[in-house]
Amino acid sequence: MNWNKSIRQTHRWLSIAFTVAVLINIAAMGQEQPAVWVGLLALFPLILLLLSGLYLFVLPYTAKGRGASARSHG
Repeated sequence: MNWNKSIRQTHRWLSIAFTVAVLINIAAMGQEQPAVWVGLLALFPLILLLLSGLYLFVLPYTAKGRGASARSHG
């Protein structure tokens, strides 16, 4: 499995973890005394989603640059 496929798969699993964390957060807000840490529960997968999403977003642009330079040198 190459690096790009593993990042893509990790991004998918992080989106599932983020969705579950948001659902837990919504359920916790219905309590009388919601815990503050539950609100922060979704931040960890969200930050990782941001990083992996930015990597996946930039990937086609860097691949075009590598492909063009390989064709000019080859």
